[in-house]
Amino acid sequence: MNDPGLDGPVGEAAQANEQDPYRDQFEYAAEEDQQYLNPSRWWFASTACPLIAGTFGPIANALSICALVENWRVYVPPGSSEGYGIKVPDPAWLIAINTISLAAALIANFALLLNMAQRVRFEIAQPITILGFFVSGFLLIALLIAASTDQFKISPQHALTQAFYYAIMAAINYLGVTFVMCITVYGAHKEKFKKGFKLTPSQRTLMLQTISFMVYLLLGALIYSYVENWAFLDAVFWADFTLLTVGIGEPFVPLTHTGRALLFPYAIGGIVMLGLVVGSIRTLVLERGKQKIQARMTEKKRQHALKSVNLDKQTIRVDWLQILRFSKKGKTESQLREQEFKVMRAIQYSAESRRKWLALGVSVIAAFTLWLVGAVIFWQSEQPQSWSYFVALYFAYTSLMTIGYGDFTPMSNSGKAFFVYWSLLAVPTLTILISNMGDTVVKTFSEATNWLGSITVLPGETGFKANLKSAVAKLTGFKVFRNVDITIDGHTNSTGTEHIAQEKATRQRNTADVISEKIAKHLESQELREAQQAESHGDMLERDINFYHFVLAKEVRNLMKDVHASPAIEYSYPEWAYYLKLIGQDEDNPNLHRTPQIKADKRDDPGLEQSTAPGRQGAIKMKRWSWLGNQSPLMGEQSEAQWILEKLSATLELELKRMRSQNPQERYRPPPISMSELVSGPEKESNDGSPMSVAFENSREKRD
Repeated sequence: MNDPGLDGPVGEAAQANEQDPYRDQFEYAAEEDQQYLNPSRWWFASTACPLIAGTFGPIANALSICALVENWRVYVPPGSSEGYGIKVPDPAWLIAINTISLAAALIANFALLLNMAQRVRFEIAQPITILGFFVSGFLLIALLIAASTDQFKISPQHALTQAFYYAIMAAINYLGVTFVMCITVYGAHKEKFKKGFKLTPSQRTLMLQTISFMVYLLLGALIYSYVENWAFLDAVFWADFTLLTVGIGEPFVPLTHTGRALLFPYAIGGIVMLGLVVGSIRTLVLERGKQKIQARMTEKKRQHALKSVNLDKQTIRVDWLQILRFSKKGKTESQLREQEFKVMRAIQYSAESRRKWLALGVSVIAAFTLWLVGAVIFWQSEQPQSWSYFVALYFAYTSLMTIGYGDFTPMSNSGKAFFVYWSLLAVPTLTILISNMGDTVVKTFSEATNWLGSITVLPGETGFKANLKSAVAKLTGFKVFRNVDITIDGHTNSTGTEHIAQEKATRQRNTADVISEKIAKHLESQELREAQQAESHGDMLERDINFYHFVLAKEVRNLMKDVHASPAIEYSYPEWAYYLKLIGQDEDNPNLHRTPQIKADKRDDPGLEQSTAPGRQGAIKMKRWSWLGNQSPLMGEQSEAQWILEKLSATLELELKRMRSQNPQERYRPPPISMSELVSGPEKESNDGSPMSVAFENSREKRD
């Protein structure tokens, strides 16, 4: 195989006869490539940490408000419960410190949001944010310690209210936000990333949606506390399980006509807002977050694959169940490059599969932790109701699944306060879990059903026996049915029966045909007639230059549609060869290719060798790359359509600038494609045999 580090560097290619004016368009931005070399933790510090702070900061403010608006202790008369105790006024010092804590947190959160909106500089906003959240958390912890003493409770008949437990959760959030922001500041100080936040509009939208949802929940609770004559924090408990569609029920249900009437708009509005939050979480965590994780896994998988090359057996191990074969004998440069491309594709798919299952495992652990740990807290908090741990598990499960039978309800102050925060944490946890299950479990079940059909009642084209052999060979690591060959092309063949020459010719013809067909699509009868006239006058170069510009413009327009496709489009090797040819990167030219390095180079211009190719105006330097290198187009952060569109647009811009040059040699350089390429053999003959006549006949046949 050429240039995957399998059989040493490629020998020196023949010297180029023409200077390549398009080489600069293929150079990668160093900052973009370096993203794959940076550890993912710095992405977490630069993007995820500010997003966590911007989301949980407002939640902590809401919890802190709940800790301030009601007294922290009640007197419980004999025969009653703490949920129906008599309020005991708080001392003035507690209210004052609690207010200062909330004010400091609001200032910190406001500074953070201004920094994210780029209204305040990073160096100014971050000290305010970190100091404000830290002070808020520290003051609340001091109050919690003081409120836990016997002097504060006065007598055994006194109990702590929900406000006390909301203060505990607010303090934990404040200190957590302080910690993650310290990570961000540390990374910026070490110059791991630029100071400041590069949050996308969708990331800012998630923060605004979270703030809006919390404000909506608290305002609804305030209204219902007056309408239904509930305590405010009991109304918060009701609003939470209502908007999250848990529906616990008794004893907190609207009994007045006003309360029941207001439920119609309040519930639907809250559910819509919750849906927006869920959608934003899925987009950000599963769509954007996975790109960074995918990048690191692909790079690691690429390095392991290059280390696993067996030159004697001519194999490369992509995964522990996937071994690909390669060959250099009798192959053209383009065919060798196609082998690299297909190995890189296999690495991509293997890394993606691993990422999906790893993400599922993490999300399952998070969901089970939320369920099991939550059940422990409910079990302990509801001891007055004699809940067993199994009952707590049952309640937590029905609540997480939003079943909400209502046969068990938290009645303790600690249980109700914890339920609000616990259920809010369940929203992103279950959203991510369900999405990851759809990408793995559901997809695997569908594929397993198809595979079972292929070896039973739906054998397909290869037959029952071939499918069964292939399945057993993969499962046993080719220890059984060793003659089954899983080639780079992805086909299952038997060693000794593969028609190598025929397959080689077919592959070569497919790539050439795709390039020719794509060029022919841009031909129109009127343009061909004009081109025929130019050809008759001998203006071949002018004809090809105009046609090349026309093809670039048309392909840019076509790619703009592909950029927005979901899921992202993956192009075949012949299609890649076509687009690379348009930007001056001919896959048949070995002088542009290199042996990939196992370890990525961390330089200003990472991973690129310099190759000297003398042209008519002297020696020039051209970038060399490999499909299996860390500079491969398949390794970039951009989608394939985005990458190609960017390079084609830059090439078109360069061409237009070149056409305005006063230097005739600059203006009339031969383009990388020509209409003559539409003729792919002697069988394509026309009346006069000229390339334009052939193209015109082909175009007319397509219209007919």
